[in-house]
Amino acid sequence: ERASLLELMALSEEDFRTRFGTSPIGHIKRERFLRNVAVALGNWGSPEATPVLVQALKDPHRLIREHAAWALGRIGGSLAQSSLEEALEREQDVAVVEEISWALHPGRQAPPGFRRPTPAPDAPAPD
Repeated sequence: ERASLLELMALSEEDFRTRFGTSPIGHIKRERFLRNVAVALGNWGSPEATPVLVQALKDPHRLIREHAAWALGRIGGSLAQSSLEEALEREQDVAVVEEISWALHPGRQAPPGFRRPTPAPDAPAPD
């Protein structure tokens, strides 16, 4: 069965294990897989992805929250903006806070050594 990126981004830990089990995707674990899905959604740039990425800002895994913030920054819009602002208020992880801050203010420089996800070469620039 072929799943959309939106469906994949919404996978719980249990759903991920059930769907991918011991497959090669299962071996990379949900955290790394959903990081990749978040980057793909950000590169896609469609506001359709906003709700599932907003939900991902609450994921227990830092890597997923960080990349969901990056993707929301690329997509933009009022829901992304307000959700990032709310996430910034509750976030404890320094790397996620930095990514949320960048997503809210994309023109500012990242600190030395900070690595944001790299968009695909053909991805449209954020508005």
